[in-house]
Amino acid sequence: MIDLARLRALHAVAVYGSVNGAATALGFTPSAISQQLNKLERETRTTLLEKRGRGVVLTDAAQVLAGTAAEVLKLVEQAEIQLEEQRGRPVGKVALGAFPTACRGLLPPVVVELAAEHPALDVTVLEIDPPNAVTAVERGDVDVAVVHDWETAPLAVPDDLTRHPIGEDVADLLVPAGHRLADREWVTAADLVGEQWLCQPPGSICHDWLVRTVRTTGHEPVVGYLVSEYQTQLEFLRAGVGVALMPRLGRAPLPDGVVAVRLEPVPTRRLYAVWRERTSRRPAIKATVDALSRVTRRTAGATSRGR
Repeated sequence: MIDLARLRALHAVAVYGSVNGAATALGFTPSAISQQLNKLERETRTTLLEKRGRGVVLTDAAQVLAGTAAEVLKLVEQAEIQLEEQRGRPVGKVALGAFPTACRGLLPPVVVELAAEHPALDVTVLEIDPPNAVTAVERGDVDVAVVHDWETAPLAVPDDLTRHPIGEDVADLLVPAGHRLADREWVTAADLVGEQWLCQPPGSICHDWLVRTVRTTGHEPVVGYLVSEYQTQLEFLRAGVGVALMPRLGRAPLPDGVVAVRLEPVPTRRLYAVWRERTSRRPAIKATVDALSRVTRRTAGATSRGR
């Protein structure tokens, strides 16, 4: 009989493309994964790995077996779901992923609420950006992910994942206190033509949103400062450098010398919980999504009052 742990190791190598990637995903050393695969080769009397350059690749026979392993692991997951359903309460492990500001602004109270209400639930957290989070959910690295998008920069979600809206997050234009727009009650994108922007690097959802918004004025945005961390952006603004668009969720209090100005139309990003459709029956998934929705509603109310 083929050992399930060895099938899981083979499946991980197929999904992550390398022994090292599989080891990282499963929480083992590369040596341990290699040992599992060597034992699987002996059990099946089949060559599973062949050297290519400095690494290894799966043989054709291994690819076939990895496909079977994927089906077996789905059946195991379904059995676990059915057992949890029969218990009628959230139990087991839930890996929860979220982008940085949601990780900071939402997840601490979510984890506390879940621990208080469902002590048999073991929650872990991974900070991860939305596009990578979607991939992580597909692979099973994360059970539920909090993701976001903007209306003009939607996030693609595969059909086998469920996406449930949990709230919205408003963003403000932030400028140095001495900026020409600092005393304005509100501004439009046209008022910002030629400004030097602080923004996340290209490829991020926020960067795509900024580019598309400024282009509606017929101009290209001038992104002079590519800075991933919002806290670092605030330090640039405090020093009198650049302007930035910053969501309220998870935002630290604005330092002296930085002013928030309303941008019209108000930029609002949509927040979603995403999980694999086949896990929807797990009470743990429902409990986690419910907690995310409750905390998001409370947080949205608090940030709108305290801007």
